[in-house]
Amino acid sequence: MSDIQRVGVVGSGLMGSGIAEVSARAGLDVIVVEVNAGAAEAAQGRIATSLARGVKSGKLSEEDRDAAIGRIRFTTDIGEFADRQFVVEAVAENEQIKTDVFTALDKVVTDEDAIFASNTSSIPIMKLGMATNRPEHVIGVHFFNPVPVLKLVEIVPSLLTGAATQDRAETFVRETLHKEVIRSQDRAGFVVNALLIPYLLSSIRMLESGFASADDIDNGMVLGCAHPMGPLRLTDLIGLDTTKAIAESMYDEFKEPLYSPPPLLLRMVDAGLLGKKSGRGFHNYAK
Repeated sequence: MSDIQRVGVVGSGLMGSGIAEVSARAGLDVIVVEVNAGAAEAAQGRIATSLARGVKSGKLSEEDRDAAIGRIRFTTDIGEFADRQFVVEAVAENEQIKTDVFTALDKVVTDEDAIFASNTSSIPIMKLGMATNRPEHVIGVHFFNPVPVLKLVEIVPSLLTGAATQDRAETFVRETLHKEVIRSQDRAGFVVNALLIPYLLSSIRMLESGFASADDIDNGMVLGCAHPMGPLRLTDLIGLDTTKAIAESMYDEFKEPLYSPPPLLLRMVDAGLLGKKSGRGFHNYAK
């Protein structure tokens, strides 16, 4: 059984909120750092809504919901992470922002055995590790959205991640959070996105060229290949900005044309058409 009881989460967007929720439901003490009170309040609402769905579906009792909420505390002071044993960052998919987070964590977390995890989809773990004085304790722990529902977590060690850190992280994810684990080398995109992103970009190029409509592309994959969701709706769910960031990281590393984000994706991100979270992407989600 994992020895980790005190968890810190940096960032509480869709991914950070989900990680905080599953950690609290597992009985852990959770502190979430956000940039301001408004962001923290929005995250509390997301978590409450998600837990309410669990109660409504019969997967969670009201007592367990209340206990989980009681285990999560929000702050704007990263200094409160001093005693954390496992800290995961879930901030924007931007290398500079993430390295700044790891540099700050290195200064405030006092537990010498603490694990610094990144939920990055594509940024090399080595770069994040080298932003600290303890790269042997830095590892990729990549969850999938929605975190409370999807069972998979990718464990991604860098060349300098210690064997003990890898084993502790995997034990924690498997035995405490009850997720399934796959391991990946530290390459942009890891396992899942290295396969998924070229597929999503291909669907965007198909739409961009006028080859087929968004509905026909999505229905083709749902009805013809038994996918639960079409590629353009999936891109909307992931977020067009996140898809663009992952694609750019993969292209920077491999220089393969299939990883290059299409112009249509770039223009939509510029226009703020980011998918479901903005109300419009390749499909319209306005109420």
